[in-house]
Formats: sequence, C-alpha cells, structure tokens
Amino acid sequence: MKFNQERHIFRSEKFKSEVAEALDFIDNTPIPLPPEFQFYGVGVYALYYSGDFSFYKDLAQKQGTSSTRPIYVGKAVPPGWRTARINVSTSSSLYNRLREHARSIKQVKNLKIQDFKCKFMILINVENDLIVPVEAELIRKYRPLENKKFDFLLRWLNECPSTDFASPRRWGV
Repeated sequence: MKFNQERHIFRSEKFKSEVAEALDFIDNTPIPLPPEFQFYGVGVYALYYSGDFSFYKDLAQKQGTSSTRPIYVGKAVPPGWRTARINVSTSSSLYNRLREHARSIKQVKNLKIQDFKCKFMILINVENDLIVPVEAELIRKYRPLENKKFDFLLRWLNECPSTDFASPRRWGV
C-alpha cells in the first residue's frame, strides 16, 4: 500500500481569511507605548520605532511616523495556555507585557520611550486560538528586526554587556 500524503494535508481558506482579518484589525490600533490605561486580556502585539537610534535608523526613516513595519512582534498568553488548561480570568497579561517592554526601553540610555508605539489586539474566548497563527503571520509578513536578529543580538550582548543599545534580554525576547 502506497502512502498518499495529499490525503493528510489540511488546507483551509476560512482559516487564512480569519488570520488576514486579524492582521487588518491590528494595523488600525496604534497607541503610544506604554498604554496609558490598564486593560485586561491576552493577545498579540507589535512594537514600532520612529527615533534616530543608529541600529533602527534606516527602518525609522523608511516608515517615518506611520508605524507601518514593526521592530518586534510578540504575544501574551493566558495562564494555563500551554497546557490547554486556560484559566478564564481577568488576566492583564497583554497590558503587563507591553509595560515590561516600556520599562526595559527606559533603561537603555540612547532610546526614548516617546519614539515607540504599539499596536495590539485582545483575543478572548475561542479567539485565543488565533494568538500563535497571528503572531507567526505578522513575523512572516514584516520580518521585524528584533525577531529576525535575535541570535545576532544575543551574541553581541554577550560580548558587549552595555545599556547603550536595546538588548534582547531587556526586551524579554
């Protein structure tokens, strides 16, 4: 009996359209980092930079103040998510994650928090299941510098443990 791989490949246009709809949604949610008001929920976020720090300068100049290409994409998941024991609660995981990024940026001498914006989407109930595919598609679509260069930056950090640049450890990557 010959194995027919095609019989085992799942394809779904509906799934692709849900992810595309989520990407369209997140594109319309820019606010300054950190968020001014606390909120509850989990989901996906993207960080944008518009300053003159040399490491991000080319990207910032290309996008101006439009926040079109993120420098980092991440997620905040609900408690118990990895073991499928989701605790439906008033988790502020997404808010806390954005605040962590803001705190670490403020520790870096040559970055200004006002040069950063974030976009995020809160995913509740069954939409929690979109966290990973939406994060993955944002990374595929934009290839954010911090996501893409993580290994290089980690090696650089080990050689130069300074606060003069945005280290991945400070960003919690």
